[in-house]
Amino acid sequence: MTKQRASNNTSNIILALGTLAAVAIVAGILYQAQQTDTLDEELLNTPEQLPAVVVEPPQVPEATIPGIQPETEPVAVEQPKLPDLDESDTFVRDRVALMSNSGVLKKWLLANDLIRRLASYLDGLSRGVILGKIIPLSPAEGEFATHRLDGKILMNAGNYERYNNTISVLISMDMKLMAQMFHFARPLLEKAFSELGYQPRQMDGIILSALDQVSSTPIILNPIELTRDSVIYKFADPDLESLSPLQKQLIRSGPENTKRLQKQVKILRNALLNPQSNTEQ
Repeated sequence: MTKQRASNNTSNIILALGTLAAVAIVAGILYQAQQTDTLDEELLNTPEQLPAVVVEPPQVPEATIPGIQPETEPVAVEQPKLPDLDESDTFVRDRVALMSNSGVLKKWLLANDLIRRLASYLDGLSRGVILGKIIPLSPAEGEFATHRLDGKILMNAGNYERYNNTISVLISMDMKLMAQMFHFARPLLEKAFSELGYQPRQMDGIILSALDQVSSTPIILNPIELTRDSVIYKFADPDLESLSPLQKQLIRSGPENTKRLQKQVKILRNALLNPQSNTEQ
């Protein structure tokens, strides 16, 4: 099987960042518009993560997302005050509405405690895990389909269209505005991460790792061969099967959708790491 790997190691949400300051997704970041209990279990044999005894704590990445430096001559513009973390949901919804007028996106943000949910969601995405019950996005449309050719089981390319609507929502968001929102609302996100036991540098590392999970997902142009164990489908290529659940989900969305998300994540990552140039544009 021929694989073309994305050349840029950037690209969200991830929607995860979309709900506050992005993600993704994309993403999101972000991603892939699935609740954990609505993922197509025929292909991804990844049962929901249950608490387990950890012998050694996982290594938490550290990084620094630079803040916006003040101008030499301060501009006399009154900045709105940040709400308390417990009262921040309306603040998040109003700001995200400025980035996209998608009605579907508004439905995604109906849950309470959005910033705390985002922190947990990003923590999962940085490890390649999709915590769909924390931020429930839209499920894929239609049924998962395969076909046989020369004795091989192949994933139908038509499956990619099942994710088109969700991807369209994710790429409708202005990534530069999301980065600006992140820098402004950073104290709220830091507090949410601190409740999870993380320091600010660890928070930055987690966010960038979540984006890199999307950026490093391979772009598969050829038909994808599957194997089947009982009722569970798996990737026949061991390299693909060894990818994280998030990356497998991206592959299942198809090469074009993955590239569209990676482009968004690249913009977001650059805007986060270069806030000064972002504000000057």
